[in-house]
Amino acid sequence: MTERLNGHRPTLEDVARRAGISKSTVSRVINGEPRVRAAVAERVRQAVDELGYVPNQAARSLVTRHNNAVAVVVTEPQNRLFVDPYFDCHLRGIRQELVHQGAQPVLLFIEQPDDYPRVANFLGGGHVDGALLFSLRTDDPLPAMVEHMGLPAIFGGRPAVGTGRRGHGYTYVDADNRGGARQAVRHLVALGRRRIGTITGPLNQASAIDRLDGYRDVLLDTPPQLIVEGDFTLRGGADAMAALLDRCPDLDAVFVASDLMASGALGVLRVRGRRVPEDVAVVGFDDLATIAEATEPPLTTVNQDIEGMGRLMARLLFKRTTGEPASPEDSPPLSSVVTPTRLVERQSA
Repeated sequence: MTERLNGHRPTLEDVARRAGISKSTVSRVINGEPRVRAAVAERVRQAVDELGYVPNQAARSLVTRHNNAVAVVVTEPQNRLFVDPYFDCHLRGIRQELVHQGAQPVLLFIEQPDDYPRVANFLGGGHVDGALLFSLRTDDPLPAMVEHMGLPAIFGGRPAVGTGRRGHGYTYVDADNRGGARQAVRHLVALGRRRIGTITGPLNQASAIDRLDGYRDVLLDTPPQLIVEGDFTLRGGADAMAALLDRCPDLDAVFVASDLMASGALGVLRVRGRRVPEDVAVVGFDDLATIAEATEPPLTTVNQDIEGMGRLMARLLFKRTTGEPASPEDSPPLSSVVTPTRLVERQSA
């Protein structure tokens, strides 16, 4: 039964007094140190239960060097999170796993160069146990920054760092972007399409580069006019689709590197009087149900487990910060993970 001690909150000294042992021994038990006899540890646990003692988290963090907080750093404008369901899905997976681990996510945004020093000061200030970072661009300074400060970090997507490193040396979780793009384009070829264009993501991001490479793996010597760079937004997809149609009026298929851009592309095709899929077949990438099942017609797309990748990022960070598996069945080596993709056929192709 929980007791109140003269109306005040029980302290570490109260637990030590009730258990009949030293305060330092009580502290070792509460902080999970292994070098305490089982009988003594049981006396401490019993005293904690009887008194209703709750450890002071701030004081405890000084001993354990754990804050139970994780920085989630997004190199995107804040408003992208409200219009692109990809981020909502990714963050949902991260939050689910962090909550399971008893950790609190701290969301940080980098929208302009001036934000880097602010974020670096926070990350290096001992406020968080580690960081999850995604939406990085080519030559983004964040990977080197967290590496220099020794902060445990897991990257969402392969960091496209420099011209030669190709993400080596960093632990990341990513989808098989190149393989998924090959599936999409091979599907269009199998349908008999011959003028297949592509709308890429921003080509300073590894995922967009990999999806373009997958497109080129299938369509060798593609004319440059069939490739238009987008920006992973609805408007960007619409503008790129309009440019493709202006360049290639005889276009009969398009692989679009995200569902959100594909939704914008479908709108332009409709306005231009092109029937989908009769005149132009369309395949997206992501398989976000709120988009792919709601477009007209429903969107054939490449599925990637966005929420699952968020959970896996947080799980790998837990392993890095504690050296222990996040669950008994979770014991893969601490290395980068590339998750499979698969084509989901709907009516747009």
